[in-house]
Amino acid sequence: MGGFADTMGRKPVFLASAAFAFTAYAVRASAHTVLAFALASGLTGVFRAPDSGPLNAWYVDEMIDGGRQEEVARGISGAAGVVGPSIASGAFISGGIVAWHPIAGLAALATPIWIAAAFAVLQIVLAMLLMVEDRTHRAGSFWSSIRATPRTVVEGAGLLGKSRVLRALIAVELFWGFGMVAFETFMPIRLSELISHEDSAGAMMGPVSAAAWGVSALGAACVPLMLRRWSMTGVSVALRLVQGAVVVAMGLVSGPVGLIVALLATYAVHVAAGAIYETLLHEQVDGDHRATVLSLASMAMQPAGSLGALVLGVIATRASTGSAIVVGGIVIALAAPLFLVKPRNPHQVQATGAGARPDCANSVSPG
Repeated sequence: MGGFADTMGRKPVFLASAAFAFTAYAVRASAHTVLAFALASGLTGVFRAPDSGPLNAWYVDEMIDGGRQEEVARGISGAAGVVGPSIASGAFISGGIVAWHPIAGLAALATPIWIAAAFAVLQIVLAMLLMVEDRTHRAGSFWSSIRATPRTVVEGAGLLGKSRVLRALIAVELFWGFGMVAFETFMPIRLSELISHEDSAGAMMGPVSAAAWGVSALGAACVPLMLRRWSMTGVSVALRLVQGAVVVAMGLVSGPVGLIVALLATYAVHVAAGAIYETLLHEQVDGDHRATVLSLASMAMQPAGSLGALVLGVIATRASTGSAIVVGGIVIALAAPLFLVKPRNPHQVQATGAGARPDCANSVSPG
Protein backbone atom coordinates (compact mmCIF):
# COMPACT_ATOMS: atom_id res chain seq x y z
CA MET A 1 0.00 0.00 0.00
CA GLY A 2 2.93 2.32 0.60
CA GLY A 3 4.22 1.66 -2.92
CA PHE A 4 0.74 2.24 -4.35
CA ALA A 5 0.52 5.57 -2.50
CA ASP A 6 3.82 6.58 -4.09
CA THR A 7 2.64 5.67 -7.60
CA MET A 8 -1.07 6.52 -7.54
CA GLY A 9 -0.91 9.42 -5.11
CA ARG A 10 -1.43 9.97 -1.39
CA LYS A 11 -4.95 11.37 -1.51
CA PRO A 12 -6.76 8.52 -3.31
CA VAL A 13 -5.13 5.89 -1.08
CA PHE A 14 -6.02 7.85 2.05
CA LEU A 15 -9.62 8.19 0.83
CA ALA A 16 -9.76 4.46 0.12
CA SER A 17 -8.53 3.80 3.66
CA ALA A 18 -11.34 5.91 5.10
CA ALA A 19 -13.88 4.08 2.91
CA PHE A 20 -12.64 0.72 4.18
CA ALA A 21 -12.76 2.12 7.74
CA PHE A 22 -16.43 3.00 7.33
CA THR A 23 -17.14 -0.46 5.96
CA ALA A 24 -15.24 -2.15 8.79
CA TYR A 25 -17.12 -0.18 11.45
CA ALA A 26 -20.48 -0.80 9.80
CA VAL A 27 -19.87 -4.55 9.57
CA ARG A 28 -18.64 -4.71 13.17
CA ALA A 29 -21.58 -2.70 14.53
CA SER A 30 -24.11 -4.95 12.79
CA ALA A 31 -22.27 -8.27 13.28
CA HIS A 32 -24.06 -11.14 15.04
CA THR A 33 -21.89 -14.10 14.01
CA VAL A 34 -18.28 -15.12 14.42
CA LEU A 35 -17.82 -14.93 10.64
CA ALA A 36 -19.13 -11.35 10.55
CA PHE A 37 -16.76 -10.29 13.33
CA ALA A 38 -13.89 -12.00 11.51
CA LEU A 39 -14.81 -10.08 8.35
CA ALA A 40 -14.87 -6.82 10.33
CA SER A 41 -11.43 -7.58 11.75
CA GLY A 42 -10.09 -8.31 8.26
CA LEU A 43 -11.51 -5.04 6.94
CA THR A 44 -9.94 -3.25 9.89
CA GLY A 45 -6.57 -4.63 8.85
CA VAL A 46 -7.20 -3.45 5.29
CA PHE A 47 -7.93 0.13 6.31
CA ARG A 48 -5.15 0.29 8.89
CA ALA A 49 -2.49 -0.73 6.36
CA PRO A 50 -2.70 2.54 4.34
CA ASP A 51 -4.14 4.70 7.12
CA SER A 52 -1.50 7.12 8.38
CA GLY A 53 1.35 6.67 5.89
CA PRO A 54 -0.21 8.44 2.88
CA LEU A 55 -1.37 11.36 5.03
CA ASN A 56 2.04 11.84 6.63
CA ALA A 57 3.81 11.47 3.29
CA TRP A 58 1.47 14.06 1.75
CA TYR A 59 2.13 16.46 4.63
CA VAL A 60 5.91 16.15 4.34
CA ASP A 61 5.74 16.63 0.56
CA GLU A 62 3.69 19.78 1.00
CA MET A 63 6.12 21.19 3.57
CA ILE A 64 9.10 20.50 1.32
CA ASP A 65 7.41 21.94 -1.77
CA GLY A 66 6.59 25.06 0.23
CA GLY A 67 10.18 25.42 1.45
CA ARG A 68 9.18 24.71 5.06
CA GLN A 69 11.07 21.47 5.68
CA GLU A 70 12.33 22.77 9.02
CA GLU A 71 8.72 22.57 10.29
CA VAL A 72 8.29 18.86 9.54
CA ALA A 73 9.22 17.67 13.05
CA ARG A 74 6.94 20.21 14.67
CA GLY A 75 4.03 19.20 12.46
CA ILE A 76 4.46 15.47 13.02
CA SER A 77 4.78 15.95 16.77
CA GLY A 78 1.70 18.19 16.69
CA ALA A 79 -0.28 15.44 14.99
CA ALA A 80 0.95 12.94 17.57
CA GLY A 81 -0.15 15.36 20.28
CA VAL A 82 -3.67 15.32 18.86
CA VAL A 83 -3.87 11.53 18.61
CA GLY A 84 -3.23 10.94 22.33
CA PRO A 85 -6.07 13.09 23.70
CA SER A 86 -8.34 11.82 20.92
CA ILE A 87 -7.82 8.22 21.99
CA ALA A 88 -8.21 9.16 25.66
CA SER A 89 -11.42 11.13 25.10
CA GLY A 90 -12.73 8.41 22.78
CA ALA A 91 -12.26 5.83 25.53
CA PHE A 92 -14.13 7.92 28.11
CA ILE A 93 -16.90 9.08 25.78
CA SER A 94 -17.47 5.60 24.36
CA GLY A 95 -17.80 4.20 27.87
CA GLY A 96 -20.26 6.94 28.73
CA ILE A 97 -22.32 6.29 25.62
CA VAL A 98 -22.48 2.57 26.39
CA ALA A 99 -23.63 3.30 29.94
CA TRP A 100 -26.14 5.92 28.74
CA HIS A 101 -27.48 3.79 25.87
CA PRO A 102 -29.28 6.72 24.21
CA ILE A 103 -30.68 4.82 21.20
CA ALA A 104 -32.94 1.99 22.29
CA GLY A 105 -33.02 0.42 18.85
CA LEU A 106 -29.24 -0.15 18.85
CA ALA A 107 -27.19 -2.43 21.04
CA ALA A 108 -25.32 -0.38 23.62
CA LEU A 109 -21.91 -1.61 22.46
CA ALA A 110 -22.77 -0.92 18.81
CA THR A 111 -23.61 2.76 19.33
CA PRO A 112 -20.02 4.11 19.66
CA ILE A 113 -19.00 1.95 16.68
CA TRP A 114 -21.65 3.61 14.51
CA ILE A 115 -20.35 6.98 15.73
CA ALA A 116 -16.87 5.90 14.61
CA ALA A 117 -18.37 5.07 11.19
CA ALA A 118 -19.78 8.60 11.04
CA PHE A 119 -16.32 9.98 11.79
CA ALA A 120 -14.95 7.91 8.90
CA VAL A 121 -17.43 9.68 6.61
CA LEU A 122 -16.30 13.03 8.04
CA GLN A 123 -12.71 12.00 7.35
CA ILE A 124 -13.58 11.41 3.70
CA VAL A 125 -15.23 14.83 3.42
CA LEU A 126 -12.32 16.64 5.08
CA ALA A 127 -9.74 14.82 2.96
CA MET A 128 -11.65 15.75 -0.20
CA LEU A 129 -11.66 19.40 0.84
CA LEU A 130 -8.25 19.82 2.46
CA MET A 131 -5.84 17.44 0.75
CA VAL A 132 -4.73 19.27 -2.38
CA GLU A 133 -2.28 17.11 -4.30
CA ASP A 134 -0.54 17.52 -7.63
CA ARG A 135 -0.51 14.02 -9.13
CA THR A 136 0.70 14.94 -12.61
CA HIS A 137 4.03 13.19 -11.99
CA ARG A 138 2.39 10.03 -10.67
CA ALA A 139 1.77 6.90 -12.74
CA GLY A 140 -1.64 8.12 -13.93
CA SER A 141 -4.56 5.70 -14.14
CA PHE A 142 -5.46 3.09 -11.56
CA TRP A 143 -4.15 0.18 -13.62
CA SER A 144 -0.93 1.92 -14.59
CA SER A 145 -0.38 2.64 -10.89
CA ILE A 146 -0.94 -1.02 -10.10
CA ARG A 147 1.65 -2.01 -12.70
CA ALA A 148 4.13 0.57 -11.44
CA THR A 149 3.77 -0.35 -7.76
CA PRO A 150 6.09 -3.42 -7.73
CA ARG A 151 8.88 -1.40 -9.29
CA THR A 152 8.38 1.37 -6.72
CA VAL A 153 8.47 -1.13 -3.86
CA VAL A 154 11.67 -2.71 -5.21
CA GLU A 155 13.25 0.73 -5.59
CA GLY A 156 12.20 1.69 -2.06
CA ALA A 157 13.66 -1.51 -0.64
CA GLY A 158 16.78 -0.89 -2.72
CA LEU A 159 17.34 2.34 -0.80
CA LEU A 160 18.22 0.21 2.21
CA GLY A 161 21.17 -1.21 0.32
CA LYS A 162 22.45 2.26 -0.51
CA SER A 163 22.13 3.95 2.88
CA ARG A 164 23.66 2.73 6.14
CA VAL A 165 21.65 5.34 8.01
CA LEU A 166 18.35 4.19 6.54
CA ARG A 167 19.18 0.56 7.39
CA ALA A 168 19.94 1.62 10.96
CA LEU A 169 16.67 3.52 11.26
CA ILE A 170 14.66 0.56 9.98
CA ALA A 171 16.54 -1.65 12.45
CA VAL A 172 15.38 0.65 15.25
CA GLU A 173 11.85 -0.60 14.56
CA LEU A 174 13.00 -4.18 15.22
CA PHE A 175 14.09 -3.33 18.76
CA TRP A 176 11.18 -0.97 19.33
CA GLY A 177 8.54 -3.41 18.09
CA PHE A 178 9.96 -6.18 20.26
CA GLY A 179 10.11 -4.01 23.37
CA MET A 180 6.70 -2.39 22.95
CA VAL A 181 5.09 -5.70 23.85
CA ALA A 182 6.42 -5.23 27.39
CA PHE A 183 4.25 -2.22 28.19
CA GLU A 184 1.38 -2.81 25.78
CA THR A 185 0.67 -6.49 26.52
CA PHE A 186 2.28 -7.36 29.86
CA MET A 187 1.44 -4.22 31.82
CA PRO A 188 -2.17 -5.31 32.61
CA ILE A 189 -0.88 -8.70 33.76
CA ARG A 190 1.72 -7.05 35.96
CA LEU A 191 -0.94 -4.74 37.43
CA SER A 192 -3.21 -7.67 38.29
CA GLU A 193 -0.29 -9.37 40.02
CA LEU A 194 0.50 -6.31 42.12
CA ILE A 195 -3.06 -5.74 43.31
CA SER A 196 -3.93 -9.49 43.44
CA HIS A 197 -7.34 -8.95 41.87
CA GLU A 198 -7.91 -9.42 38.13
CA ASP A 199 -11.32 -7.72 38.06
CA SER A 200 -9.99 -4.60 39.78
CA ALA A 201 -7.02 -4.51 37.44
CA GLY A 202 -9.33 -4.76 34.44
CA ALA A 203 -11.46 -1.91 35.75
CA MET A 204 -8.38 0.25 36.33
CA MET A 205 -6.81 -0.33 32.92
CA GLY A 206 -9.41 1.71 31.05
CA PRO A 207 -8.78 5.00 32.91
CA VAL A 208 -5.04 4.26 33.16
CA SER A 209 -4.76 3.71 29.40
CA ALA A 210 -6.75 6.86 28.70
CA ALA A 211 -4.50 8.83 31.05
CA ALA A 212 -1.41 7.39 29.36
CA TRP A 213 -2.56 8.57 25.94
CA GLY A 214 -3.41 11.95 27.43
CA VAL A 215 0.07 12.27 28.93
CA SER A 216 1.55 11.30 25.56
CA ALA A 217 0.32 14.66 24.23
CA LEU A 218 2.60 16.41 26.73
CA GLY A 219 5.56 14.47 25.43
CA ALA A 220 4.69 15.36 21.85
CA ALA A 221 4.31 19.02 22.81
CA CYS A 222 7.85 19.01 24.22
CA VAL A 223 9.42 17.91 20.92
CA PRO A 224 9.83 21.43 19.42
CA LEU A 225 11.30 22.64 22.73
CA MET A 226 13.84 19.82 22.82
CA LEU A 227 14.83 20.33 19.19
CA ARG A 228 15.55 24.00 19.81
CA ARG A 229 18.31 22.97 22.19
CA TRP A 230 19.56 19.60 20.91
CA SER A 231 19.86 17.75 17.62
CA MET A 232 17.35 15.14 16.51
CA THR A 233 20.00 12.47 16.85
CA GLY A 234 20.90 13.46 20.40
CA VAL A 235 17.26 13.66 21.46
CA SER A 236 16.51 10.30 19.82
CA VAL A 237 19.33 8.57 21.68
CA ALA A 238 18.28 10.13 24.99
CA LEU A 239 14.59 9.32 24.59
CA ARG A 240 15.31 5.71 23.65
CA LEU A 241 17.48 5.27 26.74
CA VAL A 242 14.92 6.96 28.96
CA GLN A 243 12.09 4.87 27.57
CA GLY A 244 14.07 1.70 28.10
CA ALA A 245 14.80 2.76 31.68
CA VAL A 246 11.19 3.51 32.59
CA VAL A 247 10.02 0.22 31.05
CA VAL A 248 12.63 -1.59 33.15
CA ALA A 249 11.24 0.29 36.15
CA MET A 250 7.78 -1.08 35.30
CA GLY A 251 9.18 -4.56 35.75
CA LEU A 252 10.99 -3.76 39.01
CA VAL A 253 8.47 -1.69 40.99
CA SER A 254 6.67 -3.44 43.82
CA GLY A 255 3.45 -1.44 43.92
CA PRO A 256 0.62 -0.48 41.54
CA VAL A 257 1.19 3.26 41.95
CA GLY A 258 4.81 3.00 40.82
CA LEU A 259 3.77 0.80 37.90
CA ILE A 260 1.15 3.30 36.72
CA VAL A 261 3.55 6.25 37.07
CA ALA A 262 6.16 4.38 35.04
CA LEU A 263 3.56 3.59 32.36
CA LEU A 264 2.59 7.27 32.08
CA ALA A 265 6.26 8.20 31.70
CA THR A 266 6.66 5.48 29.08
CA TYR A 267 3.87 6.88 26.92
CA ALA A 268 5.09 10.46 27.30
CA VAL A 269 8.48 9.41 25.92
CA HIS A 270 7.02 6.92 23.42
CA VAL A 271 5.05 9.41 21.33
CA ALA A 272 7.78 12.08 21.41
CA ALA A 273 10.37 9.54 20.27
CA GLY A 274 8.05 8.33 17.52
CA ALA A 275 7.56 11.84 16.11
CA ILE A 276 11.30 12.51 15.91
CA TYR A 277 11.99 9.04 14.53
CA GLU A 278 9.59 9.55 11.65
CA THR A 279 11.16 12.92 10.87
CA LEU A 280 14.60 11.29 10.69
CA LEU A 281 13.16 8.65 8.40
CA HIS A 282 11.78 11.32 6.06
CA GLU A 283 15.23 12.90 5.94
CA GLN A 284 16.61 9.79 4.26
CA VAL A 285 14.13 9.35 1.39
CA ASP A 286 12.79 11.34 -1.54
CA GLY A 287 9.15 12.01 -2.31
CA ASP A 288 8.88 9.21 -4.87
CA HIS A 289 9.46 6.54 -2.22
CA ARG A 290 8.32 8.24 0.99
CA ALA A 291 5.21 6.16 1.70
CA THR A 292 7.03 2.96 0.67
CA VAL A 293 9.79 3.50 3.23
CA LEU A 294 7.22 4.29 5.93
CA SER A 295 5.62 0.95 5.12
CA LEU A 296 8.99 -0.80 5.29
CA ALA A 297 9.48 0.59 8.78
CA SER A 298 6.05 -0.68 9.80
CA MET A 299 6.82 -4.06 8.25
CA ALA A 300 9.91 -4.29 10.43
CA MET A 301 8.01 -3.40 13.58
CA GLN A 302 5.10 -5.85 13.20
CA PRO A 303 7.05 -9.14 13.02
CA ALA A 304 9.38 -7.87 15.74
CA GLY A 305 6.32 -7.36 17.93
CA SER A 306 5.14 -10.89 17.17
CA LEU A 307 8.57 -12.26 18.13
CA GLY A 308 8.51 -10.13 21.28
CA ALA A 309 5.14 -11.57 22.28
CA LEU A 310 6.51 -15.10 21.93
CA VAL A 311 9.87 -14.56 23.63
CA LEU A 312 8.60 -12.37 26.45
CA GLY A 313 5.70 -14.74 26.94
CA VAL A 314 8.12 -17.59 27.54
CA ILE A 315 10.13 -15.46 29.97
CA ALA A 316 6.98 -14.43 31.83
CA THR A 317 5.91 -18.08 32.12
CA ARG A 318 9.27 -19.51 33.19
CA ALA A 319 10.51 -16.59 35.31
CA SER A 320 8.04 -13.77 36.00
CA THR A 321 6.04 -11.04 34.29
CA GLY A 322 8.35 -8.46 35.81
CA SER A 323 11.37 -10.18 34.27
CA ALA A 324 9.72 -10.16 30.85
CA ILE A 325 9.04 -6.43 31.13
CA VAL A 326 12.64 -5.77 32.20
CA VAL A 327 13.95 -7.63 29.15
CA GLY A 328 11.61 -5.62 26.91
CA GLY A 329 12.94 -2.37 28.36
CA ILE A 330 16.53 -3.43 27.82
CA VAL A 331 15.79 -4.28 24.17
CA ILE A 332 14.24 -0.83 23.64
CA ALA A 333 17.36 0.85 25.04
CA LEU A 334 19.61 -1.26 22.81
CA ALA A 335 18.23 0.64 19.80
CA ALA A 336 19.81 3.92 20.96
CA PRO A 337 23.26 3.43 19.31
CA LEU A 338 21.61 2.90 15.92
CA PHE A 339 20.83 6.62 15.76
CA LEU A 340 24.58 7.31 15.80
CA VAL A 341 25.28 5.40 12.59
CA LYS A 342 27.02 7.57 10.01
CA PRO A 343 27.29 7.16 6.24
CA ARG A 344 30.40 5.63 4.74
CA ASN A 345 31.04 8.90 2.93
CA PRO A 346 30.22 11.79 5.31
CA HIS A 347 30.37 14.24 2.41
CA GLN A 348 27.87 12.36 0.27
CA VAL A 349 24.80 14.52 -0.36
CA GLN A 350 21.55 13.25 -1.79
CA ALA A 351 18.17 14.80 -2.52
CA THR A 352 16.32 13.45 0.48
CA GLY A 353 12.86 14.09 1.81
CA ALA A 354 13.91 17.28 3.52
CA GLY A 355 15.89 18.70 0.66
CA ALA A 356 19.52 18.14 -0.27
CA ARG A 357 21.21 17.05 2.92
CA PRO A 358 23.98 14.68 3.94
CA ASP A 359 22.84 11.07 4.13
CA CYS A 360 23.32 11.00 7.86
CA ALA A 361 21.00 11.21 10.84
CA ASN A 362 23.66 13.20 12.68
CA SER A 363 23.47 15.92 10.05
CA VAL A 364 19.98 16.95 11.08
CA SER A 365 20.19 20.32 12.68
CA PRO A 366 18.13 21.24 15.78
CA GLY A 367 14.58 22.19 14.93
